[in-house]
Amino acid sequence: MHWITRAGWPGHLIALLAGAITPLALAPYDLWPLALVSIGLFYLSLRDLNPRQASLRGWAYGFGLFLAGTSWVYVSIHDYGAASPALAGFLTLLFVAGLGLFFALLGWIWARWLRLNDAPLGNALTFAALWLAQEALRSWIFTGFPWLFVGYSQLDGPLAGLAPLGGVWLISFTLALTAALLASCKAILAKRTAMAASLVLMGAVWISGIAFKGHEWTSAKGQALSVTAVQGNIEQNLKWDPQQLNAQLRLYRDLTFNAKPTDLIIWPETAVPVMKDRATDFLQMLDDFAKGRDAALITGVPIRKNNEHGELRYYNGITVVGQGRGDYLKQKLVPFGEYVPLQEMLRGLIAFFDLPMSDFARGPANQQHLQAKGQDVAALICYEVVYPEFAAEQAARSDLLLTISNDTWFGRSLGPLQHLQMAQMRALEAGRWMIRATNNGVTALIDPQGKITESVPQFEQAILYGEVQPMQGLTPYLQWRGWPVFAVSLLLLAAALLRKRKAGRN
Repeated sequence: MHWITRAGWPGHLIALLAGAITPLALAPYDLWPLALVSIGLFYLSLRDLNPRQASLRGWAYGFGLFLAGTSWVYVSIHDYGAASPALAGFLTLLFVAGLGLFFALLGWIWARWLRLNDAPLGNALTFAALWLAQEALRSWIFTGFPWLFVGYSQLDGPLAGLAPLGGVWLISFTLALTAALLASCKAILAKRTAMAASLVLMGAVWISGIAFKGHEWTSAKGQALSVTAVQGNIEQNLKWDPQQLNAQLRLYRDLTFNAKPTDLIIWPETAVPVMKDRATDFLQMLDDFAKGRDAALITGVPIRKNNEHGELRYYNGITVVGQGRGDYLKQKLVPFGEYVPLQEMLRGLIAFFDLPMSDFARGPANQQHLQAKGQDVAALICYEVVYPEFAAEQAARSDLLLTISNDTWFGRSLGPLQHLQMAQMRALEAGRWMIRATNNGVTALIDPQGKITESVPQFEQAILYGEVQPMQGLTPYLQWRGWPVFAVSLLLLAAALLRKRKAGRN
């Protein structure tokens, strides 16, 4: 045990391994107790360290977490970005090392400003608040990378009922608090008041999570809608090849025209891999077909239009034809995938920075929802579904959720299944059905409890059929977003800081 708490490389190695087991708590493994083990080991490892040592320990934990959990970055850069194995490996390690700095910052702040001696319950609460602050910061800074939040481990766990109350944020806070209390159980058991308070606190949150699991916060609105979702399974190296354009359009057309009639027909992200204004004849044909079937057809398609400054820009978009209307322009872009930071320096370095879709602009805020068969559809393109607050803002004004994606970039890595799990959490938080259409899987229908009701296998050309139910009403999370749990966390951090300063003066 002393190896964990002392400074030096053995403790750093244990922290790295603790971080690396976190992805096992998430999809596709879903061994959720490992989230508690991981956080608990990390919490113990910071117990006796000074700020510099704690920052190194935190970086080691973060490096292990992202090295194990985001290996798909290498697949994207090497397999589809034409980078050599050495360069792809270097860029992946650089990416992972940079993300580890979030936990380095956590470790430094904890040891320098917040940790107190002989305050096990207070320390556990403060650590949980700091953990949540780290996840929130990671979802915002530099456009955000809200991946591998520990709260996703509870999608099928006993705390799933907390998601409609406080989102994935409340679950992450609860897991961090529980892990810290378990790691401090010896010190807590020695204090009767702390032990009683800990039992009451843990009992309240865990019983609430179990009690509210399956609770219906929203209600049906109108009739259910039948759905067709088309999974084309087009290879990424063919996706943007001009010589393959007509073949791709024919594929989606023929699969759709031969499918059984449904109310909604969904194609995935950039299923039409050409600018919308250059595909008017094709889209008109789809419009006529959809109207003939009394259906709405929704597809991903790049869109170019003038922005508010009169500049012609390119957008990753969605459009509706048939019994519906509207365009949606993606707002949350993937760095180095849909736009290139410092592009004057990086374009031309490797092919990955010169991909056809890497010069998209950010869509405007407060766009109107898509309309399909009389329903308000909140659209989320690919990466957008991983942002809890952004997705909640869109969902609060909707009847249905839709996310389209092209997860071919992830190859056969963990990425597509992690992505799917986050989409399931968004449905659970919002109490709404979600349609998920992807190029090569997982294409699925997700109910308001975050459960998959229909899906088709990955890496197959397939058509999904099923039904979704428009919903009305708001979950507590959609009403308040994450602000209540953020406010509590800020109060806990402020109180800990004041106690630390007071202790320093005594």
